[in-house]
Amino acid sequence: MDCLSLDTPTGRFWLLSDGTAITRAAWHPLGPEAPSPLLEEAAAQIRAYYAGQRQAFELPLRVDASPFQQAVCDAIAAIPFGETRSYGDLARDLGRPAQAIGQGCGGNPIPLLIPCHRVLSTTGLGGFSGDGGVETKVWLLKHEGAAGLLI
Repeated sequence: MDCLSLDTPTGRFWLLSDGTAITRAAWHPLGPEAPSPLLEEAAAQIRAYYAGQRQAFELPLRVDASPFQQAVCDAIAAIPFGETRSYGDLARDLGRPAQAIGQGCGGNPIPLLIPCHRVLSTTGLGGFSGDGGVETKVWLLKHEGAAGLLI
């Protein structure tokens, strides 16, 4: 497994790859650093995102999880930069209860690249499993210009 970390405005961010796709990302260590060309490219794209120079990632991602978790991650990945959806919206799209969607969002193995921060509760922000919790979610939404939805 290849592993790389980088400093971001929301904290140190770690990436894990099997050499062909990114399989994990987190705001906590995922292993000893062992960079690869794929992870170096991912780091460059993430830096560009935080610098306001990129709105989408063009990287191979693989969600090693149940078909339901994969479907939730696919639905999250389809949410455009600067937009949000509710757990209820995704629940209707996937034909599952909103609570299950919330659990699926919390189980996203590749946050930021699969933008689970763009999924909100109908009554507020909802949760965020990344380090910094909801504060990181708010930072990312403000960065994407979706902060008007928070007021």
